Amino acid sequence: MLLSPAILALIGVSAVVTALLLLAAVFAVRVLRHWDIRSGSELQLRLERSTYLISTLVTFAIAAEVVALLLFVYNAESMHTQFIGAMCATGVLNVNAWGWPALLLKIAVFFAGSVWLLLNRLDNQGYDYPLIRLKYALLLILLPLVATAAFVQLQYFLNLNPDVITSCCGSLFSPDAQGVAAEVSAVAPRDAMLALYGSGALVLASGAVYLWRRRFATWFAASAAIAFPVALVAIVSCIALYVYEHPHHHCPFCILKSGHDYIGYWLYIPLFMATALALGVGALAPWRDIASLRAAVAADARRYAAIALAGFVLFYAVATLAIVRSNLTMAGTWW
Repeated sequence: MLLSPAILALIGVSAVVTALLLLAAVFAVRVLRHWDIRSGSELQLRLERSTYLISTLVTFAIAAEVVALLLFVYNAESMHTQFIGAMCATGVLNVNAWGWPALLLKIAVFFAGSVWLLLNRLDNQGYDYPLIRLKYALLLILLPLVATAAFVQLQYFLNLNPDVITSCCGSLFSPDAQGVAAEVSAVAPRDAMLALYGSGALVLASGAVYLWRRRFATWFAASAAIAFPVALVAIVSCIALYVYEHPHHHCPFCILKSGHDYIGYWLYIPLFMATALALGVGALAPWRDIASLRAAVAADARRYAAIALAGFVLFYAVATLAIVRSNLTMAGTWW
């Protein structure tokens, strides 16, 4: 295994987060079995006092795991000089069979953990803990996901071999290659752009309707869930080509480099943040009829929807700017 401060930090964070969630899972089982807000028993009082400590620990743990996604990508990008054939994070993730599953699992943890954090914040604003059983039941579902992500990430780092000759984005994202990456890069740019702006119009319209009418939160969340993968496909299929000004360079990681003005961060961070918040709006809205949460749901969901819309607007503006200012012209070929 290659040792670096970033790798040790990622392994440490995943181990600590898994251990804390395991501890919280034991408490969650007690909550699910014995919680009764109407009871004045000693056990109920201990559960009420302990839930503040447990929820705070879990909040910091999941927040650390959310930040770890960014560090994981940054670390993969920075290690490309240590592997023969790697020119960016694509080659580093392709060093062994655990790289891409580790990234996908960390993305899943990011969205699941973000929604849990938003639900936890909402529940803490209710004087009668109305969502506490739901919150800890979701924690029992989140634990296997976090543990699996930690295991796969550890296997990835343990099997990093600098003597392996890896293949990078030039072959992996070639339309003539085999696999999911090749299938995504083979999507026709015209179709990818139509889907990108179509899904963008859908998510922006649904978000605006929610802010205006305070209704159709599920529609907004579902639109974001559609817009997110469509945006990733469009980046690989079309947007990256305009950034690189090369009709055959599809890599979704090289746009993170300084030579391209770090435009990848301006695309990915708003997209991930906006998607997570939009999913959170969909998770919060069903509880607006609970008396102790009515005001909190209205305030939080409105705030999250506004920030999510700003994030989506920024993503589509940056993507459009990358296309408009590019010197690559494919009129008559793609359009």
